[in-house]
Amino acid sequence: MEKTVYSIDGKELRTVTLDDSVFGLPVNDGVIYYAITNELANKRVGTACTKTRSEVHGSNAKPYKQKGTGNARRGDKKSPLLVGGGTVFGPKPRDYSYKLPKKEKRLALKTILSMQAQSDRFTVIEDFTVESGKTKDLVKILNHFTQGERTVIILKDDDALLKRAGRNIPTVSFLSYNRLRAHDLYYGRKIIALETAVKNLSDFYRALEDKEAV
Repeated sequence: MEKTVYSIDGKELRTVTLDDSVFGLPVNDGVIYYAITNELANKRVGTACTKTRSEVHGSNAKPYKQKGTGNARRGDKKSPLLVGGGTVFGPKPRDYSYKLPKKEKRLALKTILSMQAQSDRFTVIEDFTVESGKTKDLVKILNHFTQGERTVIILKDDDALLKRAGRNIPTVSFLSYNRLRAHDLYYGRKIIALETAVKNLSDFYRALEDKEAV
């Protein structure tokens, strides 16, 4: 598959060939679902906590006698049936995170990259940075490619200046080629990849597969 490489001014420069093993796979809805669900579960804080009847503050005394009042029998005021009483089977602090098989995670990311690359959402731009680190300079570049949509920029390395320029733009997120997130890639309305990042992606996944094959 070939994609046009654009300049930061939005002009066509040349074409680049995308590796079919990364950008030419069929869509696999199953692994995409599992990868996104895994990321969301790993982000959960898990601090929700309710009190059982043994933890609710209150007296243990019987509120009234067992018989003769016409009311239902009560052991104490902390019963789950009463307002202010304990909670039955309520949430307790827990860890929601779990591990996804590496191959499954990798397949999900490549599937999403393939899906985006086969649409008009995926754009390849020549390598650039924002030397000033100012948001307005990055906005000038992005205006040639996006109109305020949720945008993901795939970097060829950890560019601190570029990230600083974009941290005030709520619709823009940055991903390094070797640390992608399925959720961001899938829901991104525009995927902007630096030219070197595209090559690095192919080399990165190929190296991982060669290492496992040994």
